[in-house]
Amino acid sequence: MLASAALVGALLGACGGPPSAAGTGVRRTTSSSRASGGSTATTGRPVPTTTTAVPATTTTTDQPGWTPVSIADGSVAVDEQTFTEADGHVVTVYRFRAGRVHYNLHVGSTDPPTGTAAIGPDNGAAIGPAEAPILVAAFNGGFESSTGAGGFEVAGTTLVPLVAGDASLVIDTNGAAHVGVWGQGLPAGGEPVASVRQNLAPLVVGGAASPQIADIAAWGATLGGGSVVARSALGEDAAGDLLYAASMQAVPSDLANALIDCGVVDAMQLDINPEWVQLAFAAVPGGPLSAGVPGQNRPADQYQAGWTRDFVTVLAGGPAPATKG
Repeated sequence: MLASAALVGALLGACGGPPSAAGTGVRRTTSSSRASGGSTATTGRPVPTTTTAVPATTTTTDQPGWTPVSIADGSVAVDEQTFTEADGHVVTVYRFRAGRVHYNLHVGSTDPPTGTAAIGPDNGAAIGPAEAPILVAAFNGGFESSTGAGGFEVAGTTLVPLVAGDASLVIDTNGAAHVGVWGQGLPAGGEPVASVRQNLAPLVVGGAASPQIADIAAWGATLGGGSVVARSALGEDAAGDLLYAASMQAVPSDLANALIDCGVVDAMQLDINPEWVQLAFAAVPGGPLSAGVPGQNRPADQYQAGWTRDFVTVLAGGPAPATKG
């Protein structure tokens, strides 16, 4: 995937249901490795073997092991790392950099149900006109609302009642976002919440995987009843970055392990099964979109065309300054 002319070198392009299936998780026993190349040191951490030439005014990476995939205003807005788990499953992780991006929650054309609620164009079933020029990524939400996996609030309107104790993505009125447990430090006192997407119990809390991580049934019904299916998750690290992890073949522990390896403190599972797991990213804000999860079923422009289920957009530029009430 080539970036704009200002960027020299290549940038890497590349339905959930109620719990019912049975199976066991796979515990990680080896360190992660970059699927896209590079050698691994004796510590198990990836060691890059190549570098990308870019102008001096452009930041290529802030941390070894991460590959930039989206550049905005000369800084990395989105970067990526791939992990191969002990069970052989490959998990791709995208990191959205705090202070360089902001977020927006969208409803789908069929779910969640909106009833008589007025939904604006930048929260509807397709990427909105104000978002398109600054879009750097978009990714799937959680389970269908009929599964009872959690609540949903968009732009100040509650469509499905929020549930204390559920894992939650919270987006503030200024576009800042956090992942945590609703009612347990989230939201913070006085936080100006705009949108909330909940989904099941937390996948990761305090940097540790859920005690239920090996209980496949706890993480949703899978197509065919198998344990290894397409899965996705979202977490937050100590720096405030959000990280999206996905694989077209994984068990819940694969996602938790990859996110923990990236420094995630708290995480939630998002949707599962191949029809629903999808991420798209642009090398520059508003640029052509590329599919981000290797083997994903949905095309890169699905969110532009419109989608039946909820999703989250990642937009260039840090959150707006907080306003005093």
